[in-house]
Amino acid sequence: MKKFFVLLMVFVLGIGTTYAQRMEERSRIRSERRAEAALLDSLKYEEAIAAVNERKYVIEATRIVLDKGATRYVSSTTNFVSVNGDKAVVQVASNGPYSGANGLGGITVDGNISSYKFSKNKKGVVTITMNVMGRGISAQLRIVLREGSASASVSVEPNFSSKSISLEGILVPLDQSSVFQGMSL
Repeated sequence: MKKFFVLLMVFVLGIGTTYAQRMEERSRIRSERRAEAALLDSLKYEEAIAAVNERKYVIEATRIVLDKGATRYVSSTTNFVSVNGDKAVVQVASNGPYSGANGLGGITVDGNISSYKFSKNKKGVVTITMNVMGRGISAQLRIVLREGSASASVSVEPNFSSKSISLEGILVPLDQSSVFQGMSL
């Protein structure tokens, strides 16, 4: 009986040690993955800052928030805000059956940029404000790039209407963007 009890204790201790080692390994792998993700995010942030400084970037939106708070998850290839020098394009499109004004189920407007202002606070949050004037748009855009990642949000405030819209997504350099632009107004 004592041999059986001793053998059972050795077996239980062996299983407990193996379980602890397995949990330690999982914890180590998880922390390594977090560190890799943080490094990748910081590299994307630096790349995004460089694109903002060159004024050649696109915010590929994955989510749109309407003026009354309704949220829509959308395709990043057809919903975006792009800046290329002194030109800006704002495009929103749905995945519905209707072609819309741009052929994609939404609207595409472009215009010239004025009053472009860039600021970065102590925490690294970048804020860009600009006015965009064109045939179908007269609005103020406010872009916020979060510190340490390429995650950005754009607030579009029309000058002659109270129908604001916000787009949330990733800021990428213009040459790395995969957006598809529809017909402009």
